[in-house]
Amino acid sequence: MRNDQGVGWFSVETPLPTGGMRIGVTDQGVVSTVAFGAEAGGDAEGAPDLTTEDRRAAAVTAQLAEYFAGRRREFDLPIDWRATTGAQQAVLRTLHRTVGYGTTITYGELADRSGAFDDDPGERGLRAKTVGSIMGSAPVSVLVACHRVVAAGGIGGYGGGETGLATKRWLLTLEGVLAPTLDWS
Repeated sequence: MRNDQGVGWFSVETPLPTGGMRIGVTDQGVVSTVAFGAEAGGDAEGAPDLTTEDRRAAAVTAQLAEYFAGRRREFDLPIDWRATTGAQQAVLRTLHRTVGYGTTITYGELADRSGAFDDDPGERGLRAKTVGSIMGSAPVSVLVACHRVVAAGGIGGYGGGETGLATKRWLLTLEGVLAPTLDWS
């Protein structure tokens, strides 16, 4: 996000395997949560760092803390969708609106449910892969629960690499989709 779009940034500590999150907010809502493990500091030259006294940062921080502690099942924070367009926005909005806490949906089912590919008579598997790419490029994760989208035959991916997959497992365990393991803290 470029600072000229009015994005303010702040960090939130999390129990996730990826560590803390950098979050970008605008006057319209949360625009970015994808910077896992990011260090403190602005995300663009001149981008302001918000403090917890900022009402937006305070609201996001409080709701994420409640979620990670198992006391919140639904976020009521506004999402600023400006970083998404077309099929990506349709798929992400459908996910956000229709797939609740503790439930999952497959990539193919989300492709069908979103209606984003109704004009494309292509193979369902290709649409599912497209949804997988959309999940991987989603600017707002956790609040828009990309971790709830799974492969037809398994968990699927999340953010690339083993740490991303560990994060997906952690979130699905928190929500009761996966059984806790012995190392669950």
